[in-house]
Amino acid sequence: MLSDLAIAQQAEIKPILEIAHSIGLRDDELIPYGWYKAKVRLEVLERLKDRPNGKYIDVTAITPTPLGEGKTTTTVGLTQALGTALGKKVMACIRQPSMGPTFNIKGGAAGGGYSQIIPMEDFNLHLTGDIHAISVAHNLVAAALDTRMYHESRQSDSALRRRGITRLDIDPATITWNRVVDVCDRSLREILIGLNDSKLADGSPSPIFPRKTGVDITVASELMAILALATSLKDLRARVGRVVVGLNKQGNPVSLEDLGVAGAVAVLLKDAIMPNLLQTLEGQPAFVHAGPFANIAHGNSSIVADQIALKLVDYVVTESGFGADIGMEKFFDIKCRVSGLIPNCVVLVATVRALKMHGGGPTVTPGAPLDKAYTEENLPLLEAGLGNLGVHIRNARRFGIPVVVAVNSFTSDTPAELKMVRDYAVSQGAEDALVCKHWAEGGRGAAALAEAVVAACEKPSNFQFLYPLEWPIKKKIEHIAKTIYGAAGVTYEPRAEEQIANYERAGFGNLPICMAKTHLSLSHDPTLKGVPTGFIMPVREVRASVGAGFVYPLIGQMSTMPGLATRPAYMDIDLDENGNVVGLF
Repeated sequence: MLSDLAIAQQAEIKPILEIAHSIGLRDDELIPYGWYKAKVRLEVLERLKDRPNGKYIDVTAITPTPLGEGKTTTTVGLTQALGTALGKKVMACIRQPSMGPTFNIKGGAAGGGYSQIIPMEDFNLHLTGDIHAISVAHNLVAAALDTRMYHESRQSDSALRRRGITRLDIDPATITWNRVVDVCDRSLREILIGLNDSKLADGSPSPIFPRKTGVDITVASELMAILALATSLKDLRARVGRVVVGLNKQGNPVSLEDLGVAGAVAVLLKDAIMPNLLQTLEGQPAFVHAGPFANIAHGNSSIVADQIALKLVDYVVTESGFGADIGMEKFFDIKCRVSGLIPNCVVLVATVRALKMHGGGPTVTPGAPLDKAYTEENLPLLEAGLGNLGVHIRNARRFGIPVVVAVNSFTSDTPAELKMVRDYAVSQGAEDALVCKHWAEGGRGAAALAEAVVAACEKPSNFQFLYPLEWPIKKKIEHIAKTIYGAAGVTYEPRAEEQIANYERAGFGNLPICMAKTHLSLSHDPTLKGVPTGFIMPVREVRASVGAGFVYPLIGQMSTMPGLATRPAYMDIDLDENGNVVGLF
């Protein structure tokens, strides 16, 4: 089997104008970036506003393991199956990958095997520069914030007024806005800034600097969440203005509008809000847009991409980051609240070997040979892990949406193991469970899944949110923890208690909750596999993304800046003598 990169580079890729014309986009609605990718202008929504929406499918998964479940590969394979095998007019909508994971251990996010988005190198490296725009805009805010505090500490009110500046009197201890960079770098999680500004002009200590802060990965930026949740350029500008970076010394929120930087941020993002058009290996169109992490942010691609796609085609396949307890729950409770769009079907991806790990299988070390527990039939181990699949099926059905399970198969899976997964999934309320071979066979390997999804999309649904927004912040946190994760309770550190009180006092208590927790377990502890019970969920800190429109608690040791592995992927990436990318998975 060829590498993913070799398969992608050997593919017959169509000019992006041909892809655009196949779904009814006009030349004046496109901004081409070379021959094989383009941005799509949001004005297309006005032209298509009276056209009915297509069917809306969300792909999610069981709790991830180091073995990989193939959620993006399934998203692309299902899109290809709907298009190639069933002849449907279909489009995929997925996130742009961060270069943090691309150069680390996870790798890219274009799919895999014969179910990929192409051009694969462009997809995983820069694309059209949206993430760079987020980085610059975010760090401009950080500079504006520190600059404002610097000058206010050194000038009188009258001197500031002569320059058209009103004193904000920001409390440095309340600032939640770190700087960002789109690589994994654990050494930047905590930094000290302003060392050269530690004294005022008269020699007295500065009340502002030095200041302890940190650096997050770019995709954890609130601006990335805003890019994904904004419904128009006007909405993006309004959300940017509402972003809160901290409190003043009177306890009132300080926004980007207050800092005077909101307009400049919106200018930097005016092109980034347009979704990027690419294609699958089999020629189906795909929007690749926005990239918020699901274990930190809300983990879904952009609303504007979904809105446009639903007007252009009959079936739209999108995906939510990580497991259904994280990305799917946030898809429903955050993204769907904003967009007003309700999916017709949830596709839940599982693998036999991942379920074996949840059943207590041996630890998996990247680069080391797999234990025979994962490569040979082991029905007791598989049966012990099926509970994780059951929790996710029940959580999806809790929202009132039909669920179809996609069993992403490997050559080591046996018929008895695959039958056990299918029988269990159906017993837990799934509409069906299908064995898929799209990694090796492309769209035809997911034809049965596509047929089941089409049938599920025609079934009635009874969609409902998990909680009302009117509940207090703590009640919403605890409801998610107990209902979706199975926690026995929740504890709050003193800082979190204080932050919750401040946010509710400021009027932010009616925002939805975006839990920032490990993706490797239903609990807060990544070592607890399967279906852990009796655990207490610890809330370390709570931040408010007021512009994006959610409150996000940091659970346990959750970090907003990942670290690099012992042997990161960048060690294999290079250019050959002809300037072609090599080693990219």
